This record gives sequence, structure tokens and C-alpha cells, in this order.
Amino acid sequence: MFETNRAQSRSRGALEMLELIYHSIVRDIRKEHRHAVVGLLMNIMQTMVFALAFYFMFSVLGLKGTAIRGDFMLYIMTGIFLFMTHIKSMGAVLRSEGPTSAMMKHAPMNTIVTITASALSALYIQVLSMAVVLYLYHAIMTPITIYDPIGAMGMVILAWFSGCAVGIVFLGLKPWLPGFVTIASSIYSRANMIASGKMFVANTLPSSVLALFDWNPLFHAIDQARGFTFINYNPLFTSVSYPLMISMILVLIGLMLEFYARRNASASHDAAR
Repeated sequence: MFETNRAQSRSRGALEMLELIYHSIVRDIRKEHRHAVVGLLMNIMQTMVFALAFYFMFSVLGLKGTAIRGDFMLYIMTGIFLFMTHIKSMGAVLRSEGPTSAMMKHAPMNTIVTITASALSALYIQVLSMAVVLYLYHAIMTPITIYDPIGAMGMVILAWFSGCAVGIVFLGLKPWLPGFVTIASSIYSRANMIASGKMFVANTLPSSVLALFDWNPLFHAIDQARGFTFINYNPLFTSVSYPLMISMILVLIGLMLEFYARRNASASHDAAR
């Protein structure tokens, strides 16, 4: 009531929306830790611990022979990077501000802005962590060569997009089934420790075992990423189109659920049961 409504062009509205998303991204990154650099270092350490844990596990169990011919640590990191990008993006979208959040009381804010900001902040942190870990390994341990870095980066983006798609579906269900969403998202994250296929390659699996994993978009993204990373590996049983189509369908379903929840949600949905 204390400001005049000004007609604005579509380009000005788009720029204001981008500015709002930028500030939401900064807020979302700093929300994890008071100091953004410390939060980034913690994520880098988590990635390095994951990679070292799988390296020692493969060494102790004598599974190095099942890996792709090439740098063994790079083989592990291709799986770890995409797995963490997928799971972190899903969790970030799931934790984004809902329609009953206090932030929604500010006029420019809406759930699309918060979902986009959460997704992009997760991508920013994971890509930066991945770049730092790869540089440290390349500079300190041994030089590495990625056969097709653009294609490999594309698979990282695909893993992020598919994780966001799953997160949007969970977010749309969260106001109505909060307990189920908490359990289902946790089960999904734990199941992908195996179902993502980061510990083996699709070309070495028999058809009976392959059928247990090829439903998973992340399994396809990781296997294709290894095809772009290693010159002597050609994925035969996975594709890029499958995870892309599944992710687009999940985004469509998730946005419909989120739109319905936004129109019908109330503050009592967040009350304790």
C-alpha cells in the first residue's frame, strides 16, 4: 500500500528475477556454515574421504582388476563425483523453502526461486569441490588426462539435473506425507550407494544383473561419464537420452505436485503430529 505499482517490461522482470535468484543462492550457500569457505572445505574433505575409502576398499578386496584400464583413482572419482552431485542436489531441493515458509511473506519471493537457488547452490559447491580435488590429484599425485572433458562435464550436469528432478517430486509430496518423504529420500540415498553403479561398469555385468540397475538414471550417467573420461571404454548398455527423459518427466510431475501444494498448503502442515 505504500509503493506505486510500476509497469515493467519482460526483460526487466527477468533481470529482477535473476537478481533475486542470485541473492537466494548466496543465502543458501552461507546457510550451511557461517563462513562459506569453511563450508566448501568441509565438502571437499567429504569428497576426498569418500574417494579414499573406496580406494582402500577396492585394494583390500582385490577388485582393482574389475576397473577400467587407466588411472584407477580417476575411475573411482568419476563415480564418487556424480553420486555426490546427484544426492546433494536432491537433498538441497528437498530442503528448499516451501510455500508456508516465512520467506514467502516477502512479495518477490516464490517457491520457484527457492528451488532454483537451492539447486544452483548445490551445483556450485559440487563443481568447485570436484575441480579442487582433481587439481590437487593432478598436481600432487600424478597427471591425469580426460578424453572428452566437455562430455564428462555434461554427465555431471545430467546427474545434477536428475537429482533435482527427484528432489522436486519429494518436495511436492512433503506437505502431505512428511514422514514418508523423509524415509523415502533416505532409502533412495542409501540405495544409490549400490544402485548408482559407481563400484563397477555396465559392460562387465551379465544381463540378469544389469536389469537390476538400468532403471536408475544415475547408473546411466556414471557409466556414460566413464565413457567420456577414458579413451578405451565404450558404454554399450547405457545411454544419455534415458536419464534425460526420465528427469524431464519427474520435473513435470514434481512441478505439478508443487503447484497443487502451493495452492492448498497451510501452516499447520509443519506442525508436529
